[in-house]
Amino acid sequence: MRVTFLGTGSAMPLPDRVQTGLLLESDDRALLVDCGSGVLHRLANTEVGYEGVATVLLTHHHLDHVSDLLALLKARWLAGETHLEVVGPTGTKRLLDGLLDVHDYLQERVELRVREVTTGEFEVAGFDVTARETRHSMTCLAYRFAGADGDFVFSGDSEAFEGLATFADGATVLAHDCSFPDEVDVSNHPTPTQLGETLAGHDVGRVYLTHLYPHTDGKHEEMLDSIAAHYGGDVRFARDGLRVDV
Repeated sequence: MRVTFLGTGSAMPLPDRVQTGLLLESDDRALLVDCGSGVLHRLANTEVGYEGVATVLLTHHHLDHVSDLLALLKARWLAGETHLEVVGPTGTKRLLDGLLDVHDYLQERVELRVREVTTGEFEVAGFDVTARETRHSMTCLAYRFAGADGDFVFSGDSEAFEGLATFADGATVLAHDCSFPDEVDVSNHPTPTQLGETLAGHDVGRVYLTHLYPHTDGKHEEMLDSIAAHYGGDVRFARDGLRVDV
């Protein structure tokens, strides 16, 4: 399984970090996880392209995770693709219905299939997935993707907490929200110290920090030091375009 970080930014994107999006590939399967602003352009720069992504899996419905959804639908329609599947938490159908009410000229341009999922195990685009709820300001799901050579876990947006760390135990790669440095007083997202304290004692092959706000610029080394004070594992910053084999 290969993971490409398309967007590692947040609701306040940076020039080199667009909003959230991940591309998962395995054999001839491709899955887009989240589709924030700028992700469509990043996707166009991959071999898969937007023509090759027929399924999107959403962690939640905040704008920085869904704002390129209709742009993706329109691009696929114009490219001659005939269908798109969108999978996500409860309310995903209502989200798509609302977007298409506003942009009604896109209705029925492609065959749009919407599926809502909850915690537990399911299959998406040929990937075996397990979901658990995170701690965020709206319903959000973290996902664990099973691979032949190891599992990949994506936290979605979340505070750091024991249940999510346990969910990631044994994974080869964990991509975890680490939106702000320690000096920012924040809820719904973790600081580096909070993340390090929570990961302590857990077994993860490598951790990538993502969903980065501008507040983290110039703070990467001290953020890594804060995590390392509690957690001794391999922790790195994700960047747009980074490809990781799991």
